Amino acid sequence: MKKLIGLIIMGSMVLACGKGGGGNEPVIDPPKKDIIVKTMTYNIFGARSGGIPDLKVIAEVIKKADPDLVALQEVDKNSDRNKHNGDIAKALGEMTGMDYHFVKAIDIAGGEYGDAVLSKLPVKEKKGFNLEVDPALGGERRSVARILVEKDGKEFYFISTHFDHLSDERNRIKQANDFNALCKTFGKPMIVGSDFNALPTSNTMNILKTYFTVGCLNGNCSQFTFPTPTPNRTIDYLIYQPLNAFTPQMYSVFTWANKESDHYPVIANFKINF
Repeated sequence: MKKLIGLIIMGSMVLACGKGGGGNEPVIDPPKKDIIVKTMTYNIFGARSGGIPDLKVIAEVIKKADPDLVALQEVDKNSDRNKHNGDIAKALGEMTGMDYHFVKAIDIAGGEYGDAVLSKLPVKEKKGFNLEVDPALGGERRSVARILVEKDGKEFYFISTHFDHLSDERNRIKQANDFNALCKTFGKPMIVGSDFNALPTSNTMNILKTYFTVGCLNGNCSQFTFPTPTPNRTIDYLIYQPLNAFTPQMYSVFTWANKESDHYPVIANFKINF
């Protein structure tokens, strides 16, 4: 009988140990999964003579890249030159299954011209702003399309803009200073996609870099973005702020899209750190 009782006690102890009944084992939390947002900036050449011949090919580029967020430049809304495309931001949103937001810079060709954003992420707010030109130089007012989005509980702004294209840099310098000042009022982390019409070492980009960080890996924005199919300069960028909010993990110019627009699309994956 004593042997039987002893065997029962030993069995209970083995079973308890097998279940971790001692309670001394450390509880190890599973590793946290990185939150990655895939972004794209794309000047779609909406201002070309006769407008965009086939908007579906632009949509196909976006779908092939498969971003969460797209910043679009040279976007028309119900203009004569793009009359067969109508409201381009809305149409591209429908073709890609993404939400959209268009902001007008100027009235043109019987309609509107400006910038837009597309989003697969939940959009919590849509706003628009304008950037003026140096009155001594003149030129086109520019627009800023801003959305507040959320990914895995993390809120941030995504923005599209397009700086002046004239050879004289005065408008871009003003717009860079004004854009920095505007963005400093936003109060949340942000990613910006833009055709800044400015080379990496230009005064314009140097002004922007006093507040923003370029997404190009190691700050090396040497891969040309314009013009297709034989590019010779970098003028399209994805930038972000503040420095510690995001970590670029991939940054690439998609040179396979070499005929749909006169600009290549630029893609970047950002790890969200906040």
